[in-house]
Amino acid sequence: MSTATEFPVAATGSVSRECRTMATKTKAKSSGKSKRRRSTADDRRVLTSRTIAVVVVLLAVLGLLSARFGLGPSEEPVAATDASGDQVAEAAVSPPALTEAPPNLGPAPELVDIDGWINADPTTSGLSSYGGQVRIVQYWTFGCFNCKNTLPHLKEIYNRYQPNGLEIIGVHAPEFDREADPANINAAVVELGVNWPVALDTSKANFRSWQGDRRFWPRTYVLDQNGNIRFDHIGEGAYDELEATVAHLLANGA
Repeated sequence: MSTATEFPVAATGSVSRECRTMATKTKAKSSGKSKRRRSTADDRRVLTSRTIAVVVVLLAVLGLLSARFGLGPSEEPVAATDASGDQVAEAAVSPPALTEAPPNLGPAPELVDIDGWINADPTTSGLSSYGGQVRIVQYWTFGCFNCKNTLPHLKEIYNRYQPNGLEIIGVHAPEFDREADPANINAAVVELGVNWPVALDTSKANFRSWQGDRRFWPRTYVLDQNGNIRFDHIGEGAYDELEATVAHLLANGA
């Protein structure tokens, strides 16, 4: 007798429901993947838009900084070109000019009891050794911060006008003991690049006689060709006026 093995068979209705459920799950997975792809694409678009916006803002900021602080590549000056096509040299920057003669503040005292000179002929005796010249006389000391700040401006003026007859006389009046040592003064003159005559007023006799009760480092004067004071300034600054006074006196005389 043969035997048959019976295999359970699911009902038709049951199979249909399982198929529908599987199809639904497949569609849901597909839909989920599609949504995730769309979401990722949207995120990328948003990120790209934000990146572009940030770059635009940074470029705008750089533009503002360039305009404000002169950033960016430097450019060499280019000569102008006239209508004929020929190049025209740029006009030189004119020095400051006075609209009228500088005031005459009276004759300058002579320099007396000078202990020695640096950057000068050994026979130099005082202001009279530079008579007939326009002279800048500055009271200074090498340890004075404000005095040292004036030196680049004096050098520029000296280099520009010394060939035309200007002389600078630095009267070194020490504030502290170390500034009274001639060796220290010589070393400072070399280090600071002072190349005009320096008178050593160690006792400060001239420092006091020129300035009276209120005395300052630095104090800068301009003397005309006749020895009269035409400019008097305390401290730093007024460099344009100083140069303009020198230029006027050299061009027009006392």
